[in-house]
Amino acid sequence: MRVSGTLTVYIGRVFLFWISATMAALCGVVFLFDLIELLRRSGGKEAATFPRMLELALLKLPAMAEILLPFAVLFGGMLAFSRLTRSHELVVTRAAGVSVWQILLPALILAIVIGALRPVMINPISAALSDRYETLEAEFLKRRTKMMSIASNGLWVRERSREQVLILRAGAVDSDDRLFETVELYVFTPDDVFLARVDADRARLDRGQWLLSAARRTDADGRVRHFDELRFPTTLTLANLQDSLVSPQAIGFWDLPKFITILEDAGFSAVRHRLHLHRLLATPLLLSAMVLMAAALTLRLMRSGGSLVRVTGGLMFAFGFYFCSDVVYALGLSARMPEVMAAWGPTLVITLIGFTWLLYLEDG
Repeated sequence: MRVSGTLTVYIGRVFLFWISATMAALCGVVFLFDLIELLRRSGGKEAATFPRMLELALLKLPAMAEILLPFAVLFGGMLAFSRLTRSHELVVTRAAGVSVWQILLPALILAIVIGALRPVMINPISAALSDRYETLEAEFLKRRTKMMSIASNGLWVRERSREQVLILRAGAVDSDDRLFETVELYVFTPDDVFLARVDADRARLDRGQWLLSAARRTDADGRVRHFDELRFPTTLTLANLQDSLVSPQAIGFWDLPKFITILEDAGFSAVRHRLHLHRLLATPLLLSAMVLMAAALTLRLMRSGGSLVRVTGGLMFAFGFYFCSDVVYALGLSARMPEVMAAWGPTLVITLIGFTWLLYLEDG
């Protein structure tokens, strides 16, 4: 049977309303808990005032909204189906010969559109705010600044101590041997007065020191000296440097491919960033899967119990999906599973389960 455009638009509006309402409720709860946690962490820090913590919580909210989006679609879809069922609109529509697949079509189109907008429009804004959040968090709560950044001309490392400030640029890194190649090291006083520049073929981060090989030191007065080896004390480790890398969530979708290339050219692993990129690409399919699961859970549980049963079923599914996704993601990070499978696998499985379950309930 051909479905009228009016019915399609109406069903789409119902789904959009409940998904938006669910998203707003989830974001409100998460924002409140984040703000409380930030206020707890800010205790005893004079610079970490309440307005600053409120700003941090707001900056973090878009990134949290991206995480909550699939669950908002799931629970919003369940609420939309419950609303259509309680008002008997779903029953009348089915009695008129409209199949569940035709009823689901507006919701699926809506999910695909939202899923497509996430990487191309929502994520770049969220990433910019997340980057600002990480910078302010490091400054006001962790009381440190980012130690390393990566650009197209290599990686830059900055370390400040009581005696001096070191700024190092390296063209490439061999992370296995802790070896930095084509090195430029700039030495400043704690007051940022230039002392010297050191050019070296290689630098090794070893046992609390930078060990520079075949070094050429140019002092502030222009004097040039050559050294077979030159040492500078440091408190950095390779693990510290890798931890200070920009998180995938702080890089926009359009910038991720370029950053991954730069990261790999610099000698660092880009597994986290590639996984994040694939997850963004999988969003339309993931949200479609959540619509299918919302329909399957609601239609199945409407026959076997009341609202409490439906809510419990939805919560159990959401928890199971989140847990399994994290396990598969960890396997992908540890290289025990191909990155594409780790990113797309849970989404494909949920899609097949939802489609099969719905097919069984309606046509089986």
